[in-house]
Amino acid sequence: MSPVIILCIILAVLAVLFFWVIGMYNSLVTLRNRYKNAFAQIDVQLKRRYDLIPNLVESVKGYMKHERETLETVILARNAAYSASGQAAANPGDPQAIRQLNKAEGELAGPLSRLMVLVEQYPDLKANQNMLALQEELTSTENKVSFARQSYNDAVTAYNTGREVFPSNIIAGMFNFGEAVLFETESPAEKIAPKVTF
Repeated sequence: MSPVIILCIILAVLAVLFFWVIGMYNSLVTLRNRYKNAFAQIDVQLKRRYDLIPNLVESVKGYMKHERETLETVILARNAAYSASGQAAANPGDPQAIRQLNKAEGELAGPLSRLMVLVEQYPDLKANQNMLALQEELTSTENKVSFARQSYNDAVTAYNTGREVFPSNIIAGMFNFGEAVLFETESPAEKIAPKVTF
C-alpha cells in the first residue's frame, strides 16, 4: 500500500473519531440542558407556591389568633425552602444545592399539612371564599410541582444514563460532566397518602 493511501485511511479514521467525540459531547450537553430546563419548570412552580403561602397564612391569621406558632413555623419553613430554591436555581447541576432543596421542601411539607388540618377545624374559615380559592390554588400548584418533579427526574435519569454508559462515559469523564441528583421526597409526611373520610 502506498503511503498516501495509508495517510488517507489514518485521516479518515481520525475524522470519524473526531466527529464521534463531538457527537457524544453534544449529546451530553443536550441531556444536561434538558434536566436544567426541567428544574427551571420546578422552580417556577415552587416560586408560585412560595408566593401563595403568605397569602394563605394572612387569610388564616384572623381566624386562628391562638395558632400563631403553627403560622410562624409555616412561614419559617417557606422562607428556608425559598432560599434553598434560589440556590438550586442558580446551579441545578450542583448536587448539594438539590439535596438542600429536597431537605427544605420536606421540612415545609409538615407545617403546611398541619396548617391545612387546623383550617379544617374552623367552620367559618372552611367556608370563606378567599380561603377556598387559596386552597384550590395551592392544590393546583402542588399537582404542578409533582408533574414538574417527575419531568425533572426523568431528564436527570436520561442524563445520568447517558453519562454513565460506555463509550460516552469516557467523554463525560474527559469533559467533567458530573452526576445530576434526583429531586426526591425526603419527608415521611409527604410519602403518606392523606386520609379522606366522609
